[in-house]
Amino acid sequence: MSDDPSTNDALGTLRAAIKQAVTDVRGQTPLAQSFTNFVTINLVANAQLAAGGTAAMSYLPDDVIATAEIAGSNYINVGTLLPFFKNALPEIARKLHENGKTWVLDPVAAGIGETRTAILESFRDVPPTIVRGNASEIIALDAMWGLADADSTEPATRPAGVEAVDEVDAAVDAAKRLARHLAKRSPVGAGAVAVSGAVDLVTDGDCTFRLPGGSAMMTKITGAGCSLGGVTATYLAVAEPLVAAIAASLLYNRASEIAESTSQGPGSFQVALLDALWNVTADQVASSEIMETA
Repeated sequence: MSDDPSTNDALGTLRAAIKQAVTDVRGQTPLAQSFTNFVTINLVANAQLAAGGTAAMSYLPDDVIATAEIAGSNYINVGTLLPFFKNALPEIARKLHENGKTWVLDPVAAGIGETRTAILESFRDVPPTIVRGNASEIIALDAMWGLADADSTEPATRPAGVEAVDEVDAAVDAAKRLARHLAKRSPVGAGAVAVSGAVDLVTDGDCTFRLPGGSAMMTKITGAGCSLGGVTATYLAVAEPLVAAIAASLLYNRASEIAESTSQGPGSFQVALLDALWNVTADQVASSEIMETA
């Protein structure tokens, strides 16, 4: 499918929605709160601010639930866990679901440890609106939730820690199943899954898009994926799930390319990334290469 909006109305409409999302975030400064990995909490908050939103961070269930009433969306990241998270996170997810609130999940290191697995399994019936992770995490979450057919011959993934051991292509079917599952239970009637990799993939279960570009330097700093999850929640505060997930991924691809071109290594790259998130324009994000696939 051509990515020229003049020759393709559907993709042109998508680009217009992406541009509007970027514009609305910068015009409205929406609040997207986070219950996130405390190793990367600073970068998550700063990235949300640099993208144009507002950040709030908490680990108290009652605080998160109360703040959700005034937040545009929410973000949960299971990267670094403390013992009380086993009860806190299921409680938060249940309340967000009951109250019709949207949220983004980063299932970091899915498949590692009994506590992490119990937390992620608890989200199955009160799921997020968007899941963002690497290919191995997406495959593992799909398996945890039992979404594949019983007679499926798809290979299972092995736990991979925070890094992927699977290519993005291996996660396509799992991502589609997850997206359809999210949509069935979504407060907005739609869901999306974003798979990060050399070429990112985003799907709502029906339409699937590949997003080339980005920088390999993203793998050399702590929190690139975590902060992308937070920015995805920022966009979810103003846009429907598929648009939010694509817009955030494209923003990061363009910003990371710019940051790599001006930095000298991981330290300066992180600073340059925040500057680029601030300076990339809505037109630059919306005009990015987008490839629709089956």
